[in-house]
Amino acid sequence: MLEKEPGAFEIYYKDLLGRIGKLKTKSGVIETPHMFPVINPLTQPIAPKIIKDEYKINAIMTNAYLLKKNFGSEVIAKGIHKFIDFDGIVATDSGAYQTLVYGEIEASPEEIAEFQESIKTDIAVILDVPTGYDEDKSKAEWTVKETLRRADLTLKILNEKDILWVGPIQGGIHLDLLSLCAKEMSKKPFSIYALGSPTKIMESYFFDKLVEMIMMVKMNIPLSKPLHLFGAGHPMIFALAVACGCDLFDSAAYAIFARKERYLTENGTLNINNLEYFPCSCRVCSSYNPKEFKALSKNEKEKLLAEHNLWICKEELNRVKQAILDGRLWELLEVKAKAHPMLMKAFRKLSKYKLFLEKHSPIIKRKGLFYFGDEGLSRPEIVRHKIRLEKNYVKPKNLTSLILFPTPNEKPFYLNQNVAKILAKNPQAHICFYLTPFGLIPIELSDVYPISQMEVVSPLDKEAIKESIIEVKKYLFRFRYNSVTLFLPENEIEELNELKKICREICKKKQVKFKLIKMKGFKLKEKI
Repeated sequence: MLEKEPGAFEIYYKDLLGRIGKLKTKSGVIETPHMFPVINPLTQPIAPKIIKDEYKINAIMTNAYLLKKNFGSEVIAKGIHKFIDFDGIVATDSGAYQTLVYGEIEASPEEIAEFQESIKTDIAVILDVPTGYDEDKSKAEWTVKETLRRADLTLKILNEKDILWVGPIQGGIHLDLLSLCAKEMSKKPFSIYALGSPTKIMESYFFDKLVEMIMMVKMNIPLSKPLHLFGAGHPMIFALAVACGCDLFDSAAYAIFARKERYLTENGTLNINNLEYFPCSCRVCSSYNPKEFKALSKNEKEKLLAEHNLWICKEELNRVKQAILDGRLWELLEVKAKAHPMLMKAFRKLSKYKLFLEKHSPIIKRKGLFYFGDEGLSRPEIVRHKIRLEKNYVKPKNLTSLILFPTPNEKPFYLNQNVAKILAKNPQAHICFYLTPFGLIPIELSDVYPISQMEVVSPLDKEAIKESIIEVKKYLFRFRYNSVTLFLPENEIEELNELKKICREICKKKQVKFKLIKMKGFKLKEKI
């Protein structure tokens, strides 16, 4: 049960670094992962009240600096919730991003903090200094130091205890600075930490750099606190951002793209003027066909496009949550990666962090797994099997003969007829299966989750075969048998010539009897 104090964060389901959890605020509870639709206080195509009542989104974000500059005392008198007519959870950004666009803003860190307290916001962001994408190292280092200084300055003057304050982490693409900022910021009592300044990187589709930035921050902040990704507006990156550990993000893209006549989909962006069919069944797309839509006034089109775009964002976030619940977030990432080459590049970048992903991913899931190709070799379940096989596994003492057998189709593997016959005639035999994404599987582990609960594309890809050969080699060096028998599959696989060579060499070195048997035409008539 969720604690009553604002800032309490409880996690209910996990997959990869994605988490379904609940974050307590003074105005309600946010279920993560959550996207805050950004409300522009000057021009807003969808009323905040409609966002809550019709979209069932209970937490939004708006800009404290723009509110202060344009409405000042009126917002203070009414309070932010009444001023924007929203009875849910309101987060306010400090307006720091404006400094990247327009230069300096006309407010100090103290003034922005005091204003956010005075309007009774639920979640507030300090006035930090964003690191621009093309910032040189010395300027980037200054933004980090200044942001940390401002964090200390702000924390000293705070009076309201029930506002959740966000500590932004700067450094841009300079990963060492990001790491430093994350470590230092995590020492400060913020309820939420946030990765700042990624907007230009996302706009340029440098998603692989985004993965590196998120992971660097995630590995250096307390995992018990939520991580916010500023400006993660496009639904095509939601799954990737969540898988890397982002619990919260904000989006103005639904409205910005609408002004530019851009139609969001879960996999990309389309120009509304080029559409002959709507690939969506939301309320907007069900009420008009493209021809009727194009005949509408500019203002009406912008409003309706914003509505469609927000529905797509909500739909994609629900898809991500269901994938976490089912333990299928990796599979969703594989589907998403094929939507754009830069997404695939980013997906492959996850292999760099496979050990961290394995450490924090659940061991048991509600469903089985799918293996489509070599990107899947970095998924936590496969990495975990190889680690545990190497560190924890001990072979049965009473079995003196090793049989290396190609992984059969039957599950568990011991149900295969040839396997059953070999075991019946060779009680001292120990069968280990190769040609599997898991590398090598001792028979006694073949019905352990997720080995028997994984569907694998056939034929196995070359990288998985290569990895399997490596695991066989490590196993042969580690354990001693009186004899080793290698069964080759019926279909000739060129890569297995290397396996035959390795087995012969190791057996010769260990003075162990080695035998080679081809499955094609194989009939078991006697002991092996």
